[in-house]
Amino acid sequence: MSRETFIEILGLKELDRAGWLRSGLTDVESVASHSWGVAFLAFHLCPSELDRSRVLEMAVCHDVAEVRVGDITPHDGVAEDEKVAMETEAMMDIASKLPQGERMLELFQEYEMGVTPESRFLKLCDKLDMALQSYVYQSRTEVDLSNFRITASKLVVEHGFPNLLRN
Repeated sequence: MSRETFIEILGLKELDRAGWLRSGLTDVESVASHSWGVAFLAFHLCPSELDRSRVLEMAVCHDVAEVRVGDITPHDGVAEDEKVAMETEAMMDIASKLPQGERMLELFQEYEMGVTPESRFLKLCDKLDMALQSYVYQSRTEVDLSNFRITASKLVVEHGFPNLLRN
């Protein structure tokens, strides 16, 4: 077990979400704040037929690699397969130093592949958190953030969870 690895991962608390910065916002949420938001939504919205514990574990692990590779967005010009390769390499190294590292790596890979109902649901929670956060920022700025909500809405409906964005 590595104290340094735990300290490194806590760096997610200080890593700003790149998409918000790119939109011209300041004082934005951290990756860790986002991960907590995703986990909170998953806890409350997880359909009964899914494994809630697995979804929550996956939520905690899904962005850990960003502490090494950064918060890469679609606007960074990094191909999706390259992004996944970079994050997987980072996760493999981080996981090798943690007591539950093998489990964390398994959950990360499941999330990235998006083939299980749990991983697909969590990906929707990830987008829903982004959409809800856009309302928070929209309330305190003149910057138009509707594109974040449009992106989330399309994905939520496409993947069969239209109720997530209804009142």
